Amino acid sequence: MAGAKEITAGVFQVGGDRFSNGEDCCVYLVDGDSESVLIDAGAGRSAALIADNILAAGVKLSTLKYLVVTHGHIDHIGGLAYLKEKLQLKVVAHQLELPAVESGLPHLTAADWYGVRYERVKVDHVLKGEEERIKLGQLELVCLHTPGHTVGGISPYIDIGKKRVLFGQDIHGPFNPEWGSDLSQWQHSMQKLIALKADILCEGHFGIYSPASAVKEYINGYLRQYGQRR
Repeated sequence: MAGAKEITAGVFQVGGDRFSNGEDCCVYLVDGDSESVLIDAGAGRSAALIADNILAAGVKLSTLKYLVVTHGHIDHIGGLAYLKEKLQLKVVAHQLELPAVESGLPHLTAADWYGVRYERVKVDHVLKGEEERIKLGQLELVCLHTPGHTVGGISPYIDIGKKRVLFGQDIHGPFNPEWGSDLSQWQHSMQKLIALKADILCEGHFGIYSPASAVKEYINGYLRQYGQRR
């Protein structure tokens, strides 16, 4: 169950889906050579394994700088406290997710669903707009605000090796009014993701989709399911 999978040059999966505990979301790593970033942290019980998997990817721990939170559900943030401290990372999250990430409000983290005790974490870099860019050496990770599943969800993407890689966590939902879910906002967010014309989609629970036509069809499949298509 340990190890890492190279998705494309400089992009790895290091958690979830056979790489760590099954309750974890898919955890991704982008190697920017001089500066690297981890995307999401899993539910927490296998955070140490995720740290080992980063080493298995051949990425130097000294280059890791950021841990980007796509949204505040426990399967994405449970490992934050461990990974932040162990790897000395700066946590990045949207300001609308602070009640989950920093305050740990249980109806927002959904921690009880997993039987996990969430350890609250201070966010070092608070995203506030519709789009914000994070420098990773010569690369830029674009953090796009995509509300719908939660109010402050983001979908980061990066152009690397002539390919656009989208980290579209929880495109599939689900939706719950307790989290502030909004289907209309989600539909608009999905249209923004389609417009990116990503070559590779690294989804939050259901794996990797490529080429661009498969990425578009994956997103459109859920738009059809919920009543809208582009």
